[in-house]
Amino acid sequence: MIEISLGTTAGGGIVYPSQLDKETVFEWFGLHLNPAKRIEFMCGLLHMCQPLELRFLGSYLEDLARKDYHVLRDFEFRANSPSDLGVLTDVIDPVVRSKLLVCLSLLGSESRECAGILFRILSHVDPALFSAGPLEQLSLLFAMASLHPAFHFHQREMVRGQLDKIELAIKEERRQSQLRINAQITVMSNKPTLVPLNIKLAQNLLNFNLSSPCSSFPAPDNSVNIVCVTGPGSLGLVPAAMLVSY
Repeated sequence: MIEISLGTTAGGGIVYPSQLDKETVFEWFGLHLNPAKRIEFMCGLLHMCQPLELRFLGSYLEDLARKDYHVLRDFEFRANSPSDLGVLTDVIDPVVRSKLLVCLSLLGSESRECAGILFRILSHVDPALFSAGPLEQLSLLFAMASLHPAFHFHQREMVRGQLDKIELAIKEERRQSQLRINAQITVMSNKPTLVPLNIKLAQNLLNFNLSSPCSSFPAPDNSVNIVCVTGPGSLGLVPAAMLVSY
């Protein structure tokens, strides 16, 4: 989220900044929002626009969309064809998910029949069957359906409820992933480290510190490989042969 510093007047009212850093907003939108949140954010901004602003933005968007019209014309026809949509039922298949995303992007605002088909497909989706990557795709799919004007109000409400469950599943997946990472870090930090030592240096250390735990071991000769065990609960300097039981 973008953090905006707000001040207060003497009477306790909120003072809003006169100007936002556009580059920060653009960076946040382009780099820090996932596709589903980008769609929701843009739709939220459009809802806050005045009627004349919407008409202007409509003309602007129409001009932008015209550039890709010939490329997307065939896909748009399929997206608004009930017979083509009816076969896209296996949402677990990544190819089907990609096609559904394209269809929802190109679905006409008055294609009620196609929206009904898509709604029935989405109604049978179980988020528990998907991992983190596919869940992100589902999040985008359900976000678009929950905002698309071709869907009836009650359909959008039901899709929104499913979207909330998907977002919770994504958060839980991220939490579990972080727990696994933390567990691996803990294991690695507690793992003893074996550092080979010079034999003569090891002999001098053993003879010098008679009170060390190593004093109970026989003095090593040149045929014994001495290692230094470091880390929590380490044994200190020990012959390598004794590390088998360790």
